[in-house]
Amino acid sequence: MIGTLINVGTVLLGTGVGFLCKKGIPQRIEDAVMKTMGLAVVLIGLTGTLGAMGRVEGGAVSFDGGLLLLVSLVLGVLAGELLKIDDRLGRFGGFVERKLKIKGFAQGFVPAAVIFCVGAMAILGALEEGLTGDYSILLVKSTLDLVSAAVLTASLGPSVGFAALAVLLYQGALTLGAGALAPLMTDALMGQISMVGNAIILVIGVNFLFGERIKTANLLPAIFVPPLYNLLMMFIKM
Repeated sequence: MIGTLINVGTVLLGTGVGFLCKKGIPQRIEDAVMKTMGLAVVLIGLTGTLGAMGRVEGGAVSFDGGLLLLVSLVLGVLAGELLKIDDRLGRFGGFVERKLKIKGFAQGFVPAAVIFCVGAMAILGALEEGLTGDYSILLVKSTLDLVSAAVLTASLGPSVGFAALAVLLYQGALTLGAGALAPLMTDALMGQISMVGNAIILVIGVNFLFGERIKTANLLPAIFVPPLYNLLMMFIKM
């Protein structure tokens, strides 16, 4: 858990740095930073999605997994809409805002939690620490998350810091359950999860650029479709 605890610390530190910087930033510069960050997040999400889908065959790059990506996003958003995840999170955010007087809780927490928790480094790093005690991957991720937390906080506010709790629970669970999860977490499955996760990150970037048009929180169940798909394939082959 050392790597995850360090990661939590860097998210909180980055949030503090971003909060201090935010105070002296004029609105026009804050808007420019928001748009630039949106563009960067779009590029990260697009690159990650295509990278997870791509494979090399005979010296040429081909892309597969498009159908699984489509099915995952459609089933994910259906589940999200039925469960009203975005609405429930919005109400919870309103409750936190009233109690802690933190403006825009959900707007900062949700994208930050997705960016910090979704991706191969979070999964692979947590599993490697649980299996071998080596948390070098999480140290690299922690450095990246520190910078990301500072930039996100400067644009979205201190609610980004609450994403540290998501990091703790998500990566901590993977580390503690590494022995049981590692045999299931094949390279193919991690690639599929990364593909869907980066597609959601791409949506976050689009929302940063053009305003809140897609309810990102309702897409979160899509992350669970690839594992369920792989379990179904295992049962079919038995």
